[in-house]
Amino acid sequence: MAVTFLQPDGLVRSPAFSHVAVVPSGSATVYLGGQNGVDEAGALVSADVGPQAARALDNAETALAAAGATLDDVVQWFVLIDVSADLGAAYGAIAPRLARDGAPPLVTASRVAGLGVPGALIEISAIAALPG
Repeated sequence: MAVTFLQPDGLVRSPAFSHVAVVPSGSATVYLGGQNGVDEAGALVSADVGPQAARALDNAETALAAAGATLDDVVQWFVLIDVSADLGAAYGAIAPRLARDGAPPLVTASRVAGLGVPGALIEISAIAALPG
């Protein structure tokens, strides 16, 4: 049984996010820790948010794959973006890769004063569900 994503009447309908997700019993839950736009050595790939966002999503995809999951298995994304970063550039770098058929996942995005990695402008984490 698949995860059910809901966009209830009375709430804004968006092609970018759903409001509720129901994960069926027996599914394995995968928790993805925050991923920044860094290479394998931990160095930022760029001072710009677009390349950082693309690499953060690459890193998220690599981590999810280690657990047997894909971007399509994500139930909820959490995106932290530094207040100094260009929001359009950040989302522009990742939105096409997050799009999928059917209802979109849940998304929580926040503008923050800073991130743990010096110079990082974005951090992406997620919760995914794998069928049981």
